[in-house]
Amino acid sequence: RDFNERCAQCSEVNWGLTDGGRFYCRSCHNVTERTREVVNTDFITNSRVQTISKGLKKQEKTDGGCEWYICEGFQLVLKKQVEALEALGVCPQMKDEILCNFWRCYLQKSKQAYCKRPAGETVKALSVCESSTDVDSDPERPSLLHLLSFSESEGDLQTDCSFVSSLSKVSESTSVYSGSVDGSLYLMKDQKEKLRMTMPMTLSFCYMALLWVREPITLSELLRFVVEGHIPYLNVFQHFPEKMKLCGLDLKIFCVESWPVYEEVFNKMHELAAFLDLPRFPDITESCFLHPDMLCMKYLMEANLPDELHNWTCRVVKKIGIGEVDFLTLMPGNKSTRKVKYDVLAAAVIVVVLKLLFLLDDHYEWLLSEFAEERNKNNTEGGPYFEFKKWYEVVKHSLDVEQKKLDEERAKYLWRCEKPLFYSVKNKSKVLKRRQMVVNLQNQFGKLSGSVQRAEKPNPSSFQLRWSEENTDGSCFHGHSLKGILQEKCGLLTAMNPDYWLCTVKLCNEKLCGHLAHYREVEFPQSYHFVLRLFSFILRIQPSYIHDEVCMIEHKLFNKKLCKKLKYNTVLRK
Repeated sequence: RDFNERCAQCSEVNWGLTDGGRFYCRSCHNVTERTREVVNTDFITNSRVQTISKGLKKQEKTDGGCEWYICEGFQLVLKKQVEALEALGVCPQMKDEILCNFWRCYLQKSKQAYCKRPAGETVKALSVCESSTDVDSDPERPSLLHLLSFSESEGDLQTDCSFVSSLSKVSESTSVYSGSVDGSLYLMKDQKEKLRMTMPMTLSFCYMALLWVREPITLSELLRFVVEGHIPYLNVFQHFPEKMKLCGLDLKIFCVESWPVYEEVFNKMHELAAFLDLPRFPDITESCFLHPDMLCMKYLMEANLPDELHNWTCRVVKKIGIGEVDFLTLMPGNKSTRKVKYDVLAAAVIVVVLKLLFLLDDHYEWLLSEFAEERNKNNTEGGPYFEFKKWYEVVKHSLDVEQKKLDEERAKYLWRCEKPLFYSVKNKSKVLKRRQMVVNLQNQFGKLSGSVQRAEKPNPSSFQLRWSEENTDGSCFHGHSLKGILQEKCGLLTAMNPDYWLCTVKLCNEKLCGHLAHYREVEFPQSYHFVLRLFSFILRIQPSYIHDEVCMIEHKLFNKKLCKKLKYNTVLRK
């Protein structure tokens, strides 16, 4: 009551106390460096001594371990992931100013911390926090975690010991064993309705924070960095402190044995944004990296396509309005707006432009390639004409090589944790000895079979396929001209090809079947499938997702003609 300063973030005067004695704003959950002045030191010291003694008794029972909660484990995972993103060049403010506030808000909304403690209810891991016996407790203070910032979080977060002891009794009475206090209660059936934290959701948190600060990292790049090992995700629990023992259901929660899926992380991010009641995200403008014009330029370079195609992608983006701020900016909870996959959308725009210019029907593009080849023989001025056939051969060779490397790396990946897991001091020496024997045997068999030792992790890069214009073998097509397939009409360059084929005439209901259109390779030309496969490798997603966006863009681009055709067909039926 004596602390009357206004909050630096929201200018409100509504302060509470954390478990560590610091002031925090009840309105925006901002934690200050100011601490509460202690008047009766002896009284508070005695009460703290009783609390600490309870914790020490618990530690002796668990073979040197400490009592910890599932949400504390996820907080450590988020901390490691955001630190890895900072090492990749993300702005430092994203850690404590953005992601940490998202995490605080999630803990409060899911009633794991920063919440009132309902009295007389059964103790549960997620939804109920029992009343505290500490003298300086406040019913609205952070009740479970002493969470100031990710910079101060080291896995030994202070908790309310009265809550720990009461929750431990419930946990010990359950039949399923776990190292954490609430591990056996975390997967209860009645908690499935809530947005329960999972390992893929840690990546959703990271992507949501990246989107808020508009960092030049797409979701596909984020997931690729995870697979390449630049961002902790697989076996991340091996970075937990020694005193945080994992066993039973803890491993089921934190142990991941599959690669993160684009669609799952993307959908969970939107669910999280709506669950947290976040406001409209910062605008995605033309100068932002996530704008289709910017991403199209990047993917044209990686796909080794001519630079002149960027003018056509910009025309398509402007024509159908997918470059507008309101279309691109995320508005959580707004069901009327479509969820934008920025990287997939840009790749689909390029595919549509290639169909506009080359048709991609396994006939017209090869015919144009023959004309371009003849003109290049007699061309002495300017850059060479773009040959689709030659581009196909060069890119296909590189794509096959890189795809084979990727498949081999995934096949050889060791899902087992490098750090051996042991849950008691008695078994520690046995587990370490057994692990050392396994490593020695692997090294011996590796030498006998002549297998090459795994190289060091390569530095992260935004490009997987690289093409240099300095190469004299003609394998780079960035500077090639499109004059051979364009004609000037009314002062504008238009495609010589007057035809276009639609992937589908009528779109499906995305909410019912999960896709706007169904994609089967045998039903489409091989050239179209190759282009989808190329961008599928670049984005590390299924070709069907790019096909969906292509269908959406086509229906926006040819909306008037489609409406006329549908009306005409309806009249004929009548």
